[in-house]
Amino acid sequence: GINAEYGDRIFHLTWAQSKMAKSQGKTPIPFYVSFMAGGIAGITEICITYPLDVVKTRFQLKVGSEKVSILSTMGEIVKKEGFTRLYRGILPPILMEAPKRAVKFAANDFYSPLFSSTDSKTGKLLLNQSGAIAAGVCAGCTEAVVIVPFELIKIRLQAKENAGLYRNTFDCLSKVVRNEGLLALYTGLEATVWRHAIWNGGYFGLIYYVRKALPEAKTKEGDLLRNFSAGALTGTFGTMLNTPSDVVKSRIQNQTDKVNPKYGWHWGSIATIAREEGFSALYKGFLPKVLRLGPGGGIILVVYEAVSYTHLTLP
Repeated sequence: GINAEYGDRIFHLTWAQSKMAKSQGKTPIPFYVSFMAGGIAGITEICITYPLDVVKTRFQLKVGSEKVSILSTMGEIVKKEGFTRLYRGILPPILMEAPKRAVKFAANDFYSPLFSSTDSKTGKLLLNQSGAIAAGVCAGCTEAVVIVPFELIKIRLQAKENAGLYRNTFDCLSKVVRNEGLLALYTGLEATVWRHAIWNGGYFGLIYYVRKALPEAKTKEGDLLRNFSAGALTGTFGTMLNTPSDVVKSRIQNQTDKVNPKYGWHWGSIATIAREEGFSALYKGFLPKVLRLGPGGGIILVVYEAVSYTHLTLP
């Protein structure tokens, strides 16, 4: 999804930058600067790569085995619906950037000590790889609870069949609450939790090995390249693991029939899609998701560094 992957990559970037600064005897970037730089980087990335997210959702909601390409889908959207449709639903992800980031940092601060062990010599808390995976999964699940309403509105606006149903973000929000009830905003919560838990587990499970395998950086530019490469590789692995959950989440959140919904619980929905459309249907939208990892990660790194550098050079 547009949130799980990038929220954790930005969080890991801020952690890596802080660790590098401490190892070099420098003062780490203040938390508020990290928070602001991460937010600006995340919003910039959303604005630039959002059309790929729209295409991803269209692919995931399309029932059947018809093969369509990213470019042809974009072209069809522009031709039949207008260029602005490529950015329909962009407001919810932008609005959720700040609360999502706040929850991410707070959750990691809360869960990390729970899964840390005390060093017998120094008395300091140490977080090993299994602890980092557990903390990452728990933090991702906590974050999922916060973002579900934003995700639901985004999916409803992106869906082709809803083009004439909702005028904008706030119209969609009011109609969902009025017609389906307030709790409808949390439709797909279970699938979202699974999506985040699986992605975080894969990401934090692999990032330690990848960072150890990559050569140590001797320059700031080298460290940026190292972080980018590690993020792209582990992000792709996480996406391979959680795309089925993302497909299910999109299908569940776009359902308006609450009496006889086709898709219910996460694992049952995965079984339904695999049985009716084949296993490959669980990976609809995989390519647009992966294509965002490279450029998206690059944009995040560049913008984050630029904002951080601006702070350091201000009088």
